[in-house]
Amino acid sequence: MARPPGPSVRLRLALSYAGFLVVAGAGLLAVVWVFLLRYVPDEAGSTSGAGAPDGGFGGTFMPGRSDLWDAFAPKAAWMMVLLLVVGLAGGWVLAGRMLAPLDRITAATRAAGSGALDHRIRLPGRSDEFRELADAFDGMLERLESHVAEQQRFAANASHELRTPLAITQTLLDVAAKDPTPDVDLLVDRLRTVNTRAIDLTEALLVLSRADQRSFVHEPVDLSLLAEEAAEVLLPLAEERGVTVTTGGDAATTSGSRALLLTLTTNLLHNAIVHNLSCDGAAWVTTREAPAGVVLRIENTGDHLASDVVETLAEPFRRGTERVHDDHGGVGLGLAIVQRIATAHDGRLDLAPRTDGGLVATVTLPRR
Repeated sequence: MARPPGPSVRLRLALSYAGFLVVAGAGLLAVVWVFLLRYVPDEAGSTSGAGAPDGGFGGTFMPGRSDLWDAFAPKAAWMMVLLLVVGLAGGWVLAGRMLAPLDRITAATRAAGSGALDHRIRLPGRSDEFRELADAFDGMLERLESHVAEQQRFAANASHELRTPLAITQTLLDVAAKDPTPDVDLLVDRLRTVNTRAIDLTEALLVLSRADQRSFVHEPVDLSLLAEEAAEVLLPLAEERGVTVTTGGDAATTSGSRALLLTLTTNLLHNAIVHNLSCDGAAWVTTREAPAGVVLRIENTGDHLASDVVETLAEPFRRGTERVHDDHGGVGLGLAIVQRIATAHDGRLDLAPRTDGGLVATVTLPRR
């Protein structure tokens, strides 16, 4: 934004300091002047040495107010000039020292504007307004740097994931073109599978983007009803894998997008089913109200997981491939979408390994 040139803040502060000092000096001199006038007669006169009225030798001259003014005014004027000079000089130095942190903050802002998000201000000293501003700016830069790095990783991973089905499709078509008697039905079936995976990945990316932008209308949503709906939708998959799904709990009403929260619940339950034991597995879905908000908890049996592995499961394109043995492994965005949706609703996702094997996923959201 183009702005016309103007005086610097340092100059304005210096002028303000000098102005206040001059005003204070003038007030002090005015008080002294008024105090002196109480003991000075209007006209000049004299008294005798012995106090006799004859005005003999030894008399004392008594100045009047005009005489006092002639003696006092020049000294007061010089003192006001001195106060002005001292105020300007001292104010300029003090303002420079007070505003020095702003130079570092401005330099960091310009560096961040040019793309250097790794720069930090790190103002030393005790807490004050400038240091609180600098700390807040450093925190913002840290979050920005983390967000940009995450977006770059996500873009790279998404490009790789989207390129894979396209490369497979191209390979299938090249092989079929070279085969004089291609099996059309087999080719169509493989192409359909690859295309379905690409569509699923694209839809997952769109959901993730929608959650990040918070472009949804808030409405009352009961998580217990969403849990029952998700269990009903995924019942065929659970029966196919031999996993028993149990839902229960109390009504837990929050505010947000019903579609996104249903996706959150479905993804969590889908993850609990596909990352389960090969047979006789179980998944439990419960909802409740807690002091921190409403809670959706999905627990499932499965392999024993290390804590460091669990911490990475919500990262985009992270799959427990050693625990997925079929085509229901998803596209690696299930828990990432859950985390983003929870964050978009001012909630959080907590993952923890289950003592007997498996995973415990807990989503905490604000009450309605």
